Parts: sequence; C-alpha cells; structure tokens
Amino acid sequence: MRTTFSIRRAAVVFAAVGALALTGCGGDGDGKKKSGDDSGKGTESASTVDLPKLDGEKVSVAAVWTGPEQANFTKVLDEFEKRTGADVTFVPAQDPIINFLGTKIAGKQPPDVAMIPQVGAIQQAAAKKWAKPVGPEARAQLGQNYAQVWQDLGAVDGTQYGVYFKAANKSLIWYNAAAFDNAGASEPKTWKDFLTTAETVGASGVTPVSVGGADGWTLTDWFENVYLSQAGPEKYDQLAQHEIPWTDPSVKDALTTLAELFGKPELIAGGADGALQTEFPASVTQTFTGGDQPKGAMVFEGDFVAINIAQTEAKIGTDAKVFPFPAVGADSPVVTGGDAAVALKDSKGAQALLTWLASADAAKIWAEAGGFISPNKGLDLKAYPNEVQRTMAQALIDAGDDVRFDMSDQAPQSFGGTPGAGEWKILQDFLKNPKDIAGTQKELESEAVKAYKS
Repeated sequence: MRTTFSIRRAAVVFAAVGALALTGCGGDGDGKKKSGDDSGKGTESASTVDLPKLDGEKVSVAAVWTGPEQANFTKVLDEFEKRTGADVTFVPAQDPIINFLGTKIAGKQPPDVAMIPQVGAIQQAAAKKWAKPVGPEARAQLGQNYAQVWQDLGAVDGTQYGVYFKAANKSLIWYNAAAFDNAGASEPKTWKDFLTTAETVGASGVTPVSVGGADGWTLTDWFENVYLSQAGPEKYDQLAQHEIPWTDPSVKDALTTLAELFGKPELIAGGADGALQTEFPASVTQTFTGGDQPKGAMVFEGDFVAINIAQTEAKIGTDAKVFPFPAVGADSPVVTGGDAAVALKDSKGAQALLTWLASADAAKIWAEAGGFISPNKGLDLKAYPNEVQRTMAQALIDAGDDVRFDMSDQAPQSFGGTPGAGEWKILQDFLKNPKDIAGTQKELESEAVKAYKS
C-alpha cells in the first residue's frame, strides 16, 4: 500500500508546470461536450475493450461527485449505455461514503457499483463483505493498462476489489496572475520563498492565500504535502500505516511549519474563521473572480481545481497559473489521490461496468472533458485538452510503481475521511488555534489509535 510520486523524479517533471504556455480550458466541465466528440483532442480508434450485451439491465452507480464532475462522469456512463444497452442510474452519495453505503445495504438497496475515494474505505467494504471481487475481464484490463501499484491499491489481502478510474495530483498551488503581477511577486520554489511571496502579495493589498477550511480534507492535504517534503517518504509511509505515532517529532515539525502560515490570519482570506466557513469550490472561485483584487491570490489543491476555475471567467494560462507545492525539505512533494470503482452486487452489469472503467476508452471520455487525470497507461495523452494536464498525466504514468497515495485516504475512514471527526476536525481546530501543536498531536494520536484498532 505504498503510494505518492517518487519525490525527486516527479518533482522534476512538475517543476516545468509553472513555466508551461498553458492553453485555455474554460470549456472544461461545462457539460456541453458530447462523449465521443474528439474536437481535435485525440484520434478516433477502434474499441479497446469488449463488453457484453446488457439490453434493459439496470445498473446503479453511487459517487460523491457533484456539479461538473458528476456531469463528466455521466458522459462516461452514457457511452457504457450505448455500447451495452444497459440502463445506468447515477446515485448521489455523501461523505463518509462507507456510512452512506451502510445505510443502503441495510435497506437492501445497495448500488451495483460505488466510486470509493479512500483506500481505507475499500478495505472496510471488503472486511464487511460488501465488496465483490473484480471479475476476469476487468482484471485483464487492469493488467494491460495499470502499473502494479494501482492494482495493489484496489486489492485487499491479495483479492482485487477496486478499479482506479480517476487519479489526482494534489500538490499544486494555483494563483491569480494579475494579483501576482501587481504585487511584483514570482513563483516560489521553497516554503521560505512561499511565505515571502505571501507577504509580498499581502503588502500589495490583496490577501495572499485562500483556504477551503470548511472541507477538512483540504487541510489534510496541506499537512501531507508539508510532511512528505519535510519528513521524507519513509516516515510518510510509517505514519500512513500508523507504524509511528502522531506524537512523533516529525509530526511536530510539520505542524510547526504549517503554523507559519496558519498562525498569520492576515495571510489567509477571511482569517481562520473565514477559511473555516469557506468550502473548497468557493476557495477556488474567490481566487479567480474580482480581477486583480480577488479575495485570495493563491489557492492550494490538485489538478481538479481546473474544473472550478472553469466556473469563472478566468482563463488558465493567462489569468490562472500554477506552480508545484513548494519544497519544505530537499524536494517538492507530490501527493496523489484517486477514486476506485467497487462492485457491491454479483451482477453481470456491475462487472461489465468495472471492465469499462478499467479501459482506455472510458478514460478518454473524461480526459477530453478536462479536470481529470487517469492512471490508465493505455490512454493516449492527446486526449487531454491542454499541456498542463498532459504533463501531469505523463508524470503519473512515468512514476510507475513509485507513487504514494494521499495519507488520510489510506487511514480508516473514521480517522481520515469523516467530516466533523477525526483528522479532518482536529486539523480544522488547528487552523483556528495553530499554537497548540502538542495538543493537536495528542488528539490526532488518540483518534488514530481508536480508528486503527476498530
């Protein structure tokens, strides 16, 4: 279960991102692009996957995606319907998805397939006997199209349960180019430079950093990037598996570093209180509205930020630019996440959908729509709508088995994936009171002990 790009190798690739002449993707995620319409992105080719005929068979798919992400995933499902004749229904889910699925299963109405965003949740679904093993057709697609690490992430005790369809690079900082220009600021490469850049932007009259603290997962991503770069991959792996406690000095160091930002409310849009009331989508849109006077000049998160930028008038490459998460230690970190399809019913339709989602054909549809990166190495990179996403996708594929996954997503969901509880809640409290580092560590360790024992 070892997961996040090889630090040095991937950091070199992503160091080029900020310097790219990015093409605009203002149409990403607008719901207007039809599946199968290349529009110059990629080339038509023969089908890469054989699917059974499922005329009239009903297949339901649960996912937490909303808005543009749901719209783009629906395009993938629409093509599955066309090829198989199945009748597919999207079931809106809520976090934590294990709780949502538990309710559905208790009511004897489980979806055929669930898109699960945490490794720990896949493990829980398998332990509860909810998840059904991946069939031979989907396993064949996985073997053909995926590095071993992505297969291992979806496996529990040697049995394959998950098909990773969507991945993410969660180590990027996006910024308002006009605000940077007005402040005379440049893209920082180190954490020290990042704080200096923030001060420079702040002196120009624009609050430098927008934080979506109402969504606790964004705060876990802040911590993980700082921790990975500062403590290194070996410690990262140990903490992810709770082989070292959260009271370890390395955690103190990372929280102390993060407090250099969180402890200065003037650097955060709305201060800590404002950040804790700002959901992730708003943290992005408020960075790219208001011209050169946005509520925040920078926002941290993954490649999927492009979807939310597309809801503004900002154009990537001119108004919105991006640089790698600054190096706290020797190298910039690169953390990845992902969503895996897991069958909850022993049905022909569920297995066919897993096979479809493991194919390059399915990945191509969402890749063309934008706001998406696939771990599928069979996908032609020409399918991506701009050079930024092609570069990110190429780095993901090139990293092969040297990837590490989002730490909180590897944890039991009660600790690493539940709104208002566990790590999410504790880091929200830390954002509000970043001086209490020792208390934060004790709370994290206490909650982790309970979660990993259950």
